[in-house]
Amino acid sequence: MPPSLPLGISRPLLYIHLRKLEEAGLVKASMEISSDGKATKYYELTHFDMRLTPQMLYEISKEINLENEKSQ
Repeated sequence: MPPSLPLGISRPLLYIHLRKLEEAGLVKASMEISSDGKATKYYELTHFDMRLTPQMLYEISKEINLENEKSQ
């Protein structure tokens, strides 16, 4: 089963998200060549530390529209 199927997204969309995560420094990609010459790209999580302050949570909460979420 392709890795994208359990996520409910297409393979191209999966790779778009992986590329964005790599650009953000949250995952690291590496290419390996198998004995039959096929190239396979592997992704692994990088270590990151995100600290949320009460002020940051407050600022984020201002952008959340709960009324809009309830109507969906």
